[in-house]
Amino acid sequence: MADFDLFVIGAGSGGVRASRVASAHGAKVAIAEEHKVGGTCVIRGCIPKKLLVYGAHFAEDIDDAAMFGWDLPSKRFDWPTLRDNVMAEVGRLEQAYTDTLTNHKVEIIHERAVLTGPNSVRLASGKTVTAGKILIATGARPLMPDIPGIEHAISSNEVFHLEALPKRIAIVGGGYIANEFAGIFHQFGSRVTLVNRTETMLRHYDQQLVDRLLQISVSKGIHFEFNSTFKEIEKRADGSLRLTMDGCDDMDANAVLFAVGRKPNVAGLGCEEAGVEIGDTGQIKVDADNRTSVPSIFAVGDVTDRVQLTPVAIREGQAFADTFFGDTPTRVDYSCIPSAVFSHPPLAGVGMTEGAARNTLGSVKIFTSDFRAMKNVMAGRLERSLYKLVLDGETDQVVGVHMIGPDAPEILQAAAIAVKAKLKKSDFDAVVALHPTMAEELVLMR
Repeated sequence: MADFDLFVIGAGSGGVRASRVASAHGAKVAIAEEHKVGGTCVIRGCIPKKLLVYGAHFAEDIDDAAMFGWDLPSKRFDWPTLRDNVMAEVGRLEQAYTDTLTNHKVEIIHERAVLTGPNSVRLASGKTVTAGKILIATGARPLMPDIPGIEHAISSNEVFHLEALPKRIAIVGGGYIANEFAGIFHQFGSRVTLVNRTETMLRHYDQQLVDRLLQISVSKGIHFEFNSTFKEIEKRADGSLRLTMDGCDDMDANAVLFAVGRKPNVAGLGCEEAGVEIGDTGQIKVDADNRTSVPSIFAVGDVTDRVQLTPVAIREGQAFADTFFGDTPTRVDYSCIPSAVFSHPPLAGVGMTEGAARNTLGSVKIFTSDFRAMKNVMAGRLERSLYKLVLDGETDQVVGVHMIGPDAPEILQAAAIAVKAKLKKSDFDAVVALHPTMAEELVLMR
């Protein structure tokens, strides 16, 4: 008899969901976590980052308040206050995740675990544990390039723990993490330069919206250096950094944040010893049922490098538990996944972009609404929002919804249901507008 029916390595979003659901189905479950319960999203990812986004928005809100009759003569930001409050909330959430596992009778092992065979793992203490099935949910970690002086740079893991707010920060990357932190630090008062090795940002999003974000970001004072890379990072005696560049002028900074991608956490996990096949990007290869090349070992979440999003990892963990412990075969549908960039302003999208639709469908119809939000008009801000519907030209089915503007991610979640349900433009047109809102533009495009 094995010690457990299921042993999970990694207590992030996917591992926690799989553990508690499998236990609810009657399985005897243990989960090993060497750091903190909650994983990247809760501890050093989307949750603390979104709290920083909220904090950053107050910079513009305080300025706008004057046009709405509020007298706020003093505007002073204190980074340690926000940093410490965010970390306190992270601590609360970690405890909540721990309580969830405990309440579902999942045994939590606060040790590193590595594979030793198809049905066994070895804990850091030296103890060997056996299980009928093993689930790997170790997530991913930030990529850091091999350049001289890289030890002086930080990743998205360390950014939440900065002792002081940098006066000048270089942010490296063209994805959502880089653009989100560019907006955050700019609103906090840092001089921000975003460095990208190509001329393309946010390549999976509709490029018309990306162009709008770039236009707004530049107008706010964020600097961009495209087709540029780092040759060396030198730390001076006063703590500042000298950045030797290729493709743009050298620059000085107080901090350098690399956000150039994430690599699956498989190093030292024992995959080779257990016979688990690793793919070209260092990911654990799995089939549609999350099974690896070893029949008793499975993997979900970022470590598989399919779609690196928390809700996807949760869906995969749920599907795994329901399939193998709940007698309900379930597979994740990876089509029509909504996503967002919590930039300033945020953008969000679901379904096909205009470019993808033209390449795939041929016949395409595009409807757009380009407007200033009522609040921005009153506040005297020139910043414009842009909403876009992408239609199959033959059927008028809405195959994509994309938007940039205040609260775009909140609005898009409901719009994603319409795209998933394969509704047509006539279905949007038939809905009475909710006025006055920004969201009403979705049903008023003609």
